[in-house]
Amino acid sequence: MTVVNGLRWSHVGLNCRDQKATEEFYTRWFGFARARVVEADGTRVIFLRRDQVYLELFPSSAEPIFATVADGPQHPGVARHLAFQVDSVDTFLDAAGDALDITLGPLAFDAFIPGWKTVWVKDPDGVVVEVSQGYTDQDPAELAGYA
Repeated sequence: MTVVNGLRWSHVGLNCRDQKATEEFYTRWFGFARARVVEADGTRVIFLRRDQVYLELFPSSAEPIFATVADGPQHPGVARHLAFQVDSVDTFLDAAGDALDITLGPLAFDAFIPGWKTVWVKDPDGVVVEVSQGYTDQDPAELAGYA
């Protein structure tokens, strides 16, 4: 495998019906903060940052074209969902109260990883966001058995 020196994750660009509502959602629930605003050709793009992760918020008046199921759209070439890790899904949900649109869960996946629990919510534009606790990678020796 060839890895380009210095390669690292950069960002996800999101199309937003209401940039302000989308910015408030990711700021309030996931700790992002405005890092930059760019105006080009009459379009405002808002950059949000949390640690080394960025979200670019683009204005859009287009209607969604993909049907979404509880954990995200299932169309090839379309991201299924964004995902974040928390220490406790229950604490996250307690803090949210009724403010979040839960699409699925919370579900426990203890049969795969003890303590793995996930809930899926929608952002203001219908993007599904997964919130999990307890995920860990599989032992490399076990992975060798999968082709």
